[in-house]
Amino acid sequence: MTESTALQSDHRTVLLRGGDVHSPADPFATAMVVERGHVAWVGSEGAADAFASGVDEVIDLEGALVTPAFTDSHVHTTSTGLALTGLDLSGARTLADALGLVRAYVNSHPGERVVLGHGWDATRWPEQRPPSRAELDAAAAGLPVYLPRVDVHSAVVTTALLDLVPGVTALTGYHPDAPLTGAAHHAVRAAAHGAVTPRQRAEAQRAALAQAASLGIGTVHECAGPEISDEEDFTALLKIAAEQSGPRVYGYWAERIEDAKGAARIRELGAVGAAGDLFVDGSLGSHTAFLHEPYADAPHTGTAHLDAAQIAAHVTACTEAGLQAGFHAIGDAAVSAVVAGVRAASETLGLARIRAARHRVEHAEMLTPETIAAFAELGLTASVQPAFDAAWGGPDGMYAGRLGAERAGTLNPYAALLRAGVPLAFGSDSPVTPLDPWGTVRAAAFHRTPEHRISVRAGFTAHTRGGWRAVGRDDAGVLVPGAPADYAVWRTGELVVQAPDDRVSRWSTDPRSGTPGLPDLTPGSELPVCLRTVVFGQTVYVRPNE
Repeated sequence: MTESTALQSDHRTVLLRGGDVHSPADPFATAMVVERGHVAWVGSEGAADAFASGVDEVIDLEGALVTPAFTDSHVHTTSTGLALTGLDLSGARTLADALGLVRAYVNSHPGERVVLGHGWDATRWPEQRPPSRAELDAAAAGLPVYLPRVDVHSAVVTTALLDLVPGVTALTGYHPDAPLTGAAHHAVRAAAHGAVTPRQRAEAQRAALAQAASLGIGTVHECAGPEISDEEDFTALLKIAAEQSGPRVYGYWAERIEDAKGAARIRELGAVGAAGDLFVDGSLGSHTAFLHEPYADAPHTGTAHLDAAQIAAHVTACTEAGLQAGFHAIGDAAVSAVVAGVRAASETLGLARIRAARHRVEHAEMLTPETIAAFAELGLTASVQPAFDAAWGGPDGMYAGRLGAERAGTLNPYAALLRAGVPLAFGSDSPVTPLDPWGTVRAAAFHRTPEHRISVRAGFTAHTRGGWRAVGRDDAGVLVPGAPADYAVWRTGELVVQAPDDRVSRWSTDPRSGTPGLPDLTPGSELPVCLRTVVFGQTVYVRPNE
């Protein structure tokens, strides 16, 4: 990848010393030299003396921890920014709370053309239902309002917004007094986002990237597409990321292609793949994930958007063009369709070409031993979101309500994926769940289903190096000589090695194990605080007053 203008290093040589440097090159490293945007050396404090007089700057870490910067492998940047700057309903604990937040926002923003909100989840409310259209109309005082559910696969809207979408009542997924799904949802979302001005959009994108940088995130994978945003939004984000100092952005455009012409258009947009949220199904929360057996709380199996033949055609066209393909698949039937489609493509092109392309599957929640084995065989990367389990897992969570406890207990089996050799890349799907990298690693290490837990080290790798591998790069996401100098500096407590098995944890915390330590992520403990984030040797965030 050619570095953008914004990410060009100033070519200064910097020595960081007096802390802990998380590096496989030296598990006891306390110092690091950065030169021309790359890691030049890592090692001990004593050896750092030899570099001190020949560098442009010496940074005293004062005991802080230096790690590779995180990569969030699934982000919707503009929506994340709009959630940060707009109406946030994630804190609503009741239906009345949500309606009150809408009313307060409308009253305090009299000039808004359309109100965009985010984050409601009726499964957490005692009423167990979303607002009715009449309730929302009353709270909105006649304004067009678009409120997607937390999973962004359904939305409640006001009558005033429906009036802006001619013919919406005839579209699939339209319900007179229930959340809109499918084509009806996509149509009202397009109308609502169409009211966002270029200035508002740019402010939202900058706010999201700044938030990511403040959390030690050096790279994000933007998962865009024609059913999620629009081309102008996508290209504007890539332009901002190229021109301003901040996290790197790798863009995925989720449009199905069938030939070289389609692949060329994906490249013209600046995308690295025709992947991301190319929907094979929907979500569990909205009852639109595609299942083999009906939902426990609904008499159907969800919605299928692509079949195995369509998946095979897309994967074949992408592979032949040297592009990554990828799909959104949550339900077990959707994952089975992806596996069948990718396998069919491998029978046409050969398994080696399919594996080399590193195609990816977003979410991949409902897996079986057979589909896990197929992911490993086909070289598919599982781009997953551990915070989903933290939010909706467990015997009393939304997953159990939708699927029953037995099926819910099979979801997000990270340990089985790793045992099978499936590459993992961690992300947030922000704004579905917040940008929160250490919280994401904690969620994987302390999964609500104990047999799915993985070590903190494995989770950390999935959220750093795993994200780079998911875009086809094996030379980044780790602090070793020659790697890009993308790193974060953290204030944290004692460094340990945490694993799901206490017997492993006890011996591996001994320094003689030679395993670099990481922060203690035991639930209830304080998460590390980001002091500085650096991308390609350039500081993109410094914590105020530090």
